[in-house]
Amino acid sequence: MRITAVTCVKNEGPFLLEWIAFNRLLGVTDFLFYSNDCTDGTDALLDALAERDGVVHLPNPAKGRNYQMEALKDAQRQAVVRNADWVWVADVDEFLNIHVGDHTIPALIAACGNPQAISVTFQFFANDGVEAFEDRPVIEQFTRSHNPDLWCSESAIEVKTLTRKDFPLHYYGAHRPFFKDKLPEAKRPKWTDGSGRKVQHKFHVAANPRRIRKFPAAGAREFATLNHYALRSLDSYLVKNDRGDVNRENRAFDDTYWRERNDRAYEDRSILRYLPALQTALEVMKSDAEIARLHDACCAAHRAKRDDLMAQPAYAEMFAHLKALPPYPPGEVELMEELGLS
Repeated sequence: MRITAVTCVKNEGPFLLEWIAFNRLLGVTDFLFYSNDCTDGTDALLDALAERDGVVHLPNPAKGRNYQMEALKDAQRQAVVRNADWVWVADVDEFLNIHVGDHTIPALIAACGNPQAISVTFQFFANDGVEAFEDRPVIEQFTRSHNPDLWCSESAIEVKTLTRKDFPLHYYGAHRPFFKDKLPEAKRPKWTDGSGRKVQHKFHVAANPRRIRKFPAAGAREFATLNHYALRSLDSYLVKNDRGDVNRENRAFDDTYWRERNDRAYEDRSILRYLPALQTALEVMKSDAEIARLHDACCAAHRAKRDDLMAQPAYAEMFAHLKALPPYPPGEVELMEELGLS
């Protein structure tokens, strides 16, 4: 089975090897990376990896700022995608945590009844007081999250989607594929959530903007969860703010983004089942002297950027502000104060 992971990156160098190694443990055979405007060595590391097997690295084709959607449009034409049995569109801070069988993507597909698409629900993992960037697995460092069935006040939580090659594809979206509006009902794809249940009709047919990329999370994670490490360390979060993201150039996240994702009420260590094999795989990748050197250079650049930012009063203030925030989502502190519980 050929499984291709597609992603867009900008200054994600320190985290590339872990994400590649982890996804290979899941059964991903090929990777298509699009990069843009990298200053930390991400592109050099990807070029070196592309000289080995299983990695394709291309410059992002976007002419404007819609980096991700332009890349996904281009991906449909790439052989590494066209020749895949399944395509997994995800970001480098997202890790598919499979709870069934041998904890691989083929096991998930089998558990879901081999549908044409599987949409797996996000679980946002908190910073949990981690300040310093460390060059060790992200999945090991961050183990606390919100209640998996409730994020802030939302019962519907976003997903990412595995797509089978015979899906009647109109185009790939960042969170799910789309089929043509007028596709007859009999030809609509078989599509499940992470528990093997049919996805809700409004999500299936993209009936309205509120149901294009999310649906209720309760009961949706029996076979798999998508662990999303959107914050990582406070150091890395500063660097993330400086670079913007793949969707909107120079976007700066305010503290709402941080507070929404820094709810540490729930502990989930289930993904650590992969850690021993992941550490071994990373050792193998770093036994290649060039790969190890380029990875170390990315980590050094990441730390240097953090130091540069902390020398700027605005970023030093941001660091102190985020560090001092209580680990509750927006509205919860206010409610606790109102109830006299703070």
